[in-house]
This record gives sequence, structure tokens and C-alpha cells, in this order.
Amino acid sequence: MATENIDVSKAYGLALIELGRKNSRVVTVETDLADSCMSDLFREQFPDRSIEVGLAEATAVEVGAGMALSGKIPFVNTFAVFAAARTFDQVRQTVAYGKVNLKIVGSAGGLSLGYAGASHHSIEDLALMRALPNMTVVVPADSEETRQMVFAIAELEGPVYMRLSRVKKPPLYDSSYHLVIGKAVILQTGSDVTLIATGDMVFEALEAAKTLEQKGYSVELINVHTLKPLDTTTLIASAKKTGAIVTIEDHNIIGGLAGAVAECLAENAPTPMRRIGLKDTFCESDNTNVLREAYGMTAHFIVDAAEEVMRFAKSIR
Repeated sequence: MATENIDVSKAYGLALIELGRKNSRVVTVETDLADSCMSDLFREQFPDRSIEVGLAEATAVEVGAGMALSGKIPFVNTFAVFAAARTFDQVRQTVAYGKVNLKIVGSAGGLSLGYAGASHHSIEDLALMRALPNMTVVVPADSEETRQMVFAIAELEGPVYMRLSRVKKPPLYDSSYHLVIGKAVILQTGSDVTLIATGDMVFEALEAAKTLEQKGYSVELINVHTLKPLDTTTLIASAKKTGAIVTIEDHNIIGGLAGAVAECLAENAPTPMRRIGLKDTFCESDNTNVLREAYGMTAHFIVDAAEEVMRFAKSIR
């Protein structure tokens, strides 16, 4: 039986409380968005272990870095668009370069703040963070994976960027699931095409896989919850088996999951590939699901991309 049907932001807040009870070194740094990031749940339980710096994300990173260097395990909380872009200089110069044990949590990743518009759509955060040496980049798909990820990154020494979505989806895993950072999860095996997804876009990939199977195709589906370090072993093996790849992400197709997979396969197992995500564009303001449909990111677009790449792969064999 799957875990409670809650969005990943709330799962994150509840996991922080659980972690805080077990580890007194855990603290949070807030940027006037604790209620939106659900880290206010931690602050309510441990008010003396939460620092509010206001709308000053760069300051939050420096404060968090200082606390980390003093032996704490700080979680800096803000929206993903601010966590990656507004703080990039501080993250690069202080955190990544210094290998500081800071956990940066970007809430409302991708288009999940739909109506807030392009200024709040985080479409480049994974590319920015993935490009930084020493940075681990993770994107959980559901509430249980989020809960386990919180504990896993707290135990991991060094800087981490964790991206969360605000899109509500049903549970994918139950408590029997065991997350390992850097190890992709094969949700189902297949031989005709591989769908590689990250974050809540795993659910769109699942819907696409069902449709493709109804059409007679054998579909492999992989959840890449860790973009860095990437599980190249699993991806290369799947590419060699199916010979056709589709990546699925709520992000620009440049520099995120698609970029990571393409880099891996170009060097190790060149494979026909199609990319589902934002095609290097900003978006209007609207409901997240409406935007994803408008920009070709929903299940039926994945099906079309999979059939196209399979046809192309067959034509060059």
C-alpha cells in the first residue's frame, strides 16, 4: 500500500521535523517563504533552530554556509528560481568551491508555480546546479522518495541541491522503497524504447508507457532522481538494450536531464534520442497542467516522441 497522498513540499516539511528530532545539528534558513516551502513545519517545532533572513536569498546561502562550517547541517529554503539563479555567485564561490556541507532546497521547481509566470518558472535551475563542481543534484518524484531523500542528503557530506515540485500527484512508492543517491530506479523493463524521467514528470512517463504498451511496444521506464552524480551504468545498459531514448523533464531541454543523458550516451553508447521538456523558451502564466499541455510535455507528446524515435532508430539499423 502506497504512502499518504501528499505533495512533495509537505512531505519535505514533515521529513524535516522527523530528521530534526533525530539530529540536533539540523537547522533551517528561511527567505520569507517558509509557509510556501513547508519548512515552517520545522520552524514551529524547533523555533530556536530556524533563522529568517527575509527576501535575501544570497544572504541565506552565506548564513547557511557559515552555520555548516560551524558543524550544523543547514537546509536553505526558497523557490527554485531564486535558489539557483539569484544565489548563483554565492553558491559557486562559497558553497561549491569550498565543498561546504549546505543543503539548498528549491521549492516550486519547473512550471509548478504556473500562474506566477516566467519570473517564477524555474526552467534552468538543474542546468546551473549540475554545472557546478562538487554539487549533488537530486529531484524526488513523490512523497516517500522526498522523505528518504531528506535523510539521505543530510547524511551526505558536501553541497546538495534538491528540487521540489508543487504539483500534486499520487504516491509512487511505499515505505518498502529504498532510495540510493546516484542510483536510478528502473520502474519497468522493456526492449523497444526507454523513457527516462525525473521529478513528478515520472507520472507523465508512466501514462505514456501504458499507452505505448497498449499499442504493442515494450517500454523500459527509468526514474532518474539523481542528476548528479548520474547513474551512467544503468542508462548505458538500457540504451544498448532498447536502442531508442526519450527524456522527460519539467525544465529546459538544454542542460538538465536531457543534457546529462545526451552527454553520457554520446561518449558511451550513441543512441537515437528525443527530448520532452521546454524547447528553450519562457512560458506564459496559467495552470501548470495547461502549460505542460501547451508546451508539449504531457503523456501523449511522450508517446509521439517515443514512436518517432523508434521509427528513426529502425531506419538506421
